[in-house]
Amino acid sequence: MKIRPVILCGGAGTRLWPNSKNHQAKQFIDFGNWTLLGKTLERVKASIFDAPIISTNKKYLKQVKQHLKKHKIRKFKIVLEPAKRNTAPAILSTALIKDIPNEQPLMFLAADHLIEKVGLFNKAIKKNQKKLTHNNIFIFGIKPTMPSSEFGYFLTKNTKVTRFIEKPKEAKAKQIISKKGYWNSGMFYLRKDSIINNFKKYQPNIYRNCNKAVTKAKYKSNVYYLNKQAFTKATAKSFDYAILEKTKDINAIKLDIPWSDLGSWKEICKMYGRNKRQYFKKKNVFHRPWGSYVNLFNGKEFLIKELYVKPKGILSLQKHHHRAEHWVVTHGKPKITLNKKYFTMKPDETIFIPLGAIHRIENPYKKPVKIIEAQVGSILKETDIVRYQDVYGRVK
Repeated sequence: MKIRPVILCGGAGTRLWPNSKNHQAKQFIDFGNWTLLGKTLERVKASIFDAPIISTNKKYLKQVKQHLKKHKIRKFKIVLEPAKRNTAPAILSTALIKDIPNEQPLMFLAADHLIEKVGLFNKAIKKNQKKLTHNNIFIFGIKPTMPSSEFGYFLTKNTKVTRFIEKPKEAKAKQIISKKGYWNSGMFYLRKDSIINNFKKYQPNIYRNCNKAVTKAKYKSNVYYLNKQAFTKATAKSFDYAILEKTKDINAIKLDIPWSDLGSWKEICKMYGRNKRQYFKKKNVFHRPWGSYVNLFNGKEFLIKELYVKPKGILSLQKHHHRAEHWVVTHGKPKITLNKKYFTMKPDETIFIPLGAIHRIENPYKKPVKIIEAQVGSILKETDIVRYQDVYGRVK
């Protein structure tokens, strides 16, 4: 029996857009002729997978259908959530639709994850298929590349998960990694009957109301419109809190592959930094007295640049009215001014420059400085620079 991929596509991705009311959901952002949902749809074209199911809401239905058409996926089902109730009701409702046989394996994927080395990922899925039972759950762990407070973690004994840790501080994350902890990717792998049995046992309210929502759902053109009255009565809980922290039959599939949820501009900057050759064009290089910059990608309300600050180069002391900035240092040791603070940064360090903050980059050393910069805001032009000091005489 083939594995049924279920793509969770209802998230808003507000972490990237704290100052915008008209933000794009992360899974639909065009990062350069590709989106995270598009990448996910391409992954589930592999021969091990059955036709995908997408769990989303009315707001995103049109964009989901556009992506399915663009990626030439003709066989699919969409389950439409009538209200936000977190991931537990979304996962259960999707599993309850009649199209899925009771013993079919389900692979729950986030629509907004970037996974590289897809072959290794799919091989791990196939390898563990026969281990699935009517009760157990497999979760995917990613070997950490750094102590991050942006992800949850779990610890294991052999392959059994013994403990979950939710987004610890960096010092705690270092301890977890020293104990061979893994990032919790938020991807789940289990059979339909295991989902039903676990919800019946641990979350009867969610099971009862989601079952009604599916039974009373309207179906039209491959879309299940869940019954709103029943669905909104289901307790709003994440799958982690509703099931994973209750059951003891959780197994880990541990992977050492490049992975990110691109949940911060820091991660997005790093992604562009790794792939800058793909985006580099000579016509987008601009020279300045302090060095140069290249526009790597101009998206909707964001612009990605690479700054090159030559030895002894000094940018003007400046601020912006319409944009904030996120910097990731990739080379050298820039000296930073941020309002009344002064400090030196090193490669792989990051900093956020809030809208309106007075700031400057200096390179007092003999080696060049390189920084990947994400500008985020309503106006992303050179005209939005207010200069206070400039060693090259550009203050008006």
